[in-house]
Amino acid sequence: MADHLILLTACNEAYYSYLIQHICLEAYKFQMTDIGQRLWCDWEATASSYRDLTNCTYLIANKMDCFWPNQAVDQFFVTIHTEYFVNCSVSGRALGDPPNNIIGPFIVVPVMITLLITSLVVWRSKRNEGIV
Repeated sequence: MADHLILLTACNEAYYSYLIQHICLEAYKFQMTDIGQRLWCDWEATASSYRDLTNCTYLIANKMDCFWPNQAVDQFFVTIHTEYFVNCSVSGRALGDPPNNIIGPFIVVPVMITLLITSLVVWRSKRNEGIV
């Protein structure tokens, strides 16, 4: 009896994945096309569309008696992020190396300190004073 109850209440994840791909993703693609690829990394421009996408996956899961979030949703959003947000940094700004006048001291100072300490150790080791 319990096996039959589980089958009746179990979520059909394959069908759930199909529905979010064909309902939620299609609407999201349309919204992102309207926003334009230049603004995909602008959170203020994409927040509403992303919220609609999240709500869509939640509502379909709710109607199908599926847990939310689930593995299908996780994989769905990983796909969304790799397609739309792969070139976006966490801060929203493009990442790059700092200018040489900033990174230079962070390289030169430790090297100079290492050389100074090494020469001090060598100089102290050559002096025989105080050795009994």
